[in-house]
Amino acid sequence: MDLAYSAEYESFRAEVRDFLAKNADKAPSGFGVMRPSGNALAWQELLISHGYAARTIPKEYGGYGAEPDILKSRIIAEEFSAARVPMGLAGQGISMLVPTLLELGTEEQKKAFIEPTLKGEIVWCQGYSEPGSGSDLASLQTKAHEDGDDFVINGQKIWTSTAHAADMIFCLVRTEPDAPKHEGISYLIFSMKTPGIEVRPLKTMTGHAEFNEVFFTDVRVPKTQIVAGRGQGWYVANATLKHERGMLGDPNQAGARLREITHLMHEETLDGQRLIDNPLFRDRLVQLQSRVLAMQFHGLRLLTAATKKEDPGLARLIVKLQGCEVNHQLAALAIDALGELGVLYEDSPHLRAHGSWQHRYMFDLGLIIGGGTAQIQKNIISERGLGMPREPKPAKA
Repeated sequence: MDLAYSAEYESFRAEVRDFLAKNADKAPSGFGVMRPSGNALAWQELLISHGYAARTIPKEYGGYGAEPDILKSRIIAEEFSAARVPMGLAGQGISMLVPTLLELGTEEQKKAFIEPTLKGEIVWCQGYSEPGSGSDLASLQTKAHEDGDDFVINGQKIWTSTAHAADMIFCLVRTEPDAPKHEGISYLIFSMKTPGIEVRPLKTMTGHAEFNEVFFTDVRVPKTQIVAGRGQGWYVANATLKHERGMLGDPNQAGARLREITHLMHEETLDGQRLIDNPLFRDRLVQLQSRVLAMQFHGLRLLTAATKKEDPGLARLIVKLQGCEVNHQLAALAIDALGELGVLYEDSPHLRAHGSWQHRYMFDLGLIIGGGTAQIQKNIISERGLGMPREPKPAKA
């Protein structure tokens, strides 16, 4: 079996390499999780114009407009990773809301929100979790009642990533109080500058406030800013969660981390020996390398299904669980490779990589919980994917 790329794809690879050779110095050092810098915005626009970001999103919505091509997508990811160059902006707006609107939004919503989101001009946050509605999201209690042409929202959200920096929110609210809990939810999109919204940052063990509490008091939202209609929020929310779990299990991100750690282990030494030559550390690296490669080939399976418009079923359900756990273990290996320097954080003059590995290790632990805990993910995989009996509920007293 000939697994070599055809001349067409090798020509495309050469095109990508030429772009990187000419433009890699323009790439930002990182994007962070908040508002992108001017340099990051310019890089995103350059990538879109060449088809290396927003590649298959139609031109009328601000994308490049290419036809889906699994191998070209793979080549782009390979070459950007090899060059250690960021592929472009991601996050809740680009990675989660944009594909949701493409699937379920009105034409007016697509034209209003997709292009500025792709360009990084609109930063989004996600209003899902509540103090009493985490794993059982459908029990949410934030309410919205009709008043003329508006919904009026009252309630609270928590663990809302980037809310303090966001321009807009996509938010689940209960509009049908008498309907069964899964059927009474609607999905609204609105500005975070709307009167009646209060944001209170929550500092985590990273020392930063990536998450927030958000309070709504008589917040008025036009009815036109509902996605897919009243009572359809649970259906829309699950479409978004599908994309969120794919984002959190991105194999390209894991591949980039693996390259960083490999480089680190060539540089760091233990008793005068490079860590890459230490059998214990090398064995850990190779084990993680095999898992990252499995993620990458699994990603190709999902790309194939998406191109054929097929539901990948069980294959999609394992992405978030696998990705978050592998990323956390990669960060743990990097910290161990740094030895005594691995325990440093924040302002030590001996920090390596500005403390990014320590931050990732703690932040990634949160991602194993956020977006559906590892335990919930395993239940979903077993019950929905493998058809096993549902977990028994504790008997009521």
